[in-house]
Amino acid sequence: MRIITYIVATLLCLPGILLAQAYPTKSVKIIVPFAAGGPADNYARFMAQRLQDELKQSFIVENKPGAGSIIGTDFAAKSPADGYTLLMMSNTQTVNESLVPNKPFQLMKDFIAIAPVNYSDLILVVNPKIPAKNLAELLALVKASPGKYNYASSGNGTPYHMAGELFKSMAGLDITHVPYKGSSGARTDVIGGQVDLMFDAVTTMNEFVKENKVIALATTGKTRSAITPNIPTVNDAGVPRYEATIWLGFMAPKGTPTEVVTTLNNAIRKIISQQDVKETWAKQGALPLVMTPTEFTKYLDADIAKWSAIVKSAGIKPD
Repeated sequence: MRIITYIVATLLCLPGILLAQAYPTKSVKIIVPFAAGGPADNYARFMAQRLQDELKQSFIVENKPGAGSIIGTDFAAKSPADGYTLLMMSNTQTVNESLVPNKPFQLMKDFIAIAPVNYSDLILVVNPKIPAKNLAELLALVKASPGKYNYASSGNGTPYHMAGELFKSMAGLDITHVPYKGSSGARTDVIGGQVDLMFDAVTTMNEFVKENKVIALATTGKTRSAITPNIPTVNDAGVPRYEATIWLGFMAPKGTPTEVVTTLNNAIRKIISQQDVKETWAKQGALPLVMTPTEFTKYLDADIAKWSAIVKSAGIKPD
C-alpha cells in the first residue's frame, strides 16, 4: 500500500517537475514600460535576443510607456504569474514607491525579483545655444535668471527626473521640469533646442556628445565615466556629494514559480557574465550587475528606502 501511495504521489508531482524543466515552452513577453529608443528598451532587446539563444524560445519586447512607467508596470502586475510575462524595470519603479504612493500596484507586493542587468552613469548635457561650457557657468547662468531655464526628462519618477530634482535641490536652483513620455522625445528636443538641458543615460547620449549636437558638462557617478574620462563629475564640478545613476533589471508578477525565477536568473547571470557582453557594455558605459533573486530583492528594498529619504528631504513632487 505504501509503495502504491508513493507511486501516486510521485506521478502527481511529475507534471510540475516537467513544467519547470521545460520552461519556457512558448514565447515570453518582456514588458518595457518606457518608450522605444531609450536604455531600458535597448537593453531589453539585447537581453531578449540573448535569452532566446540561451533558452531556445522567443522573447518578445512590448513597449507600454506612459505615466512615468506606471501604465506598463501595472499591465505586467496584472498579467498571469506563469513566467511568460516579465517586466524590464529600473530605479524609476523604486522611486515611484515613495513619489507616487497611490499607484494601482506595490512593487514588492505585486512583483517578485528575478535579476538585475546593469547600471550606468547619467550625463548632464545642454543645447549648444546655451551659453555655458562647463558646470560652473551653467550654475551661474541659472541662478542669475530664476525660472528661465528648463530641463527635460523621460517622465515623472524616472532616473532622469530624479537626477534633475536632486540637482535642483542640492545646487539651490529654480529650473522647470519638462516631462516627456519617453527619453527619445526628451533627447530630440534638447538636441533641437526646444528644451535647455537634460540628464540622460551616458550609454545613449554620448554619441550625440561626440557629434557636437549637445555639450556635456558633467557625469553623475562617484568617479568619472570610463567612456567620458575628460568630463568631470557633478560632484567634482560644483555640487559636492551629488550622485545619481540608472540601473535595469527584471521582475515578474508575484506568484511566478520559483523554478521559473531560478531558470531566468541563471540564464541572465550567465549572459551578463560573458566576456563579449562585458566588453560591449563597457564601451557604452554600462557595467553588469550580477545577483541572485534574494540579493536583488534586498537591493530593491534598499533602493526604495534610499529614494524615499531623498524624495522626502528634497520635497520632490510628481509634476
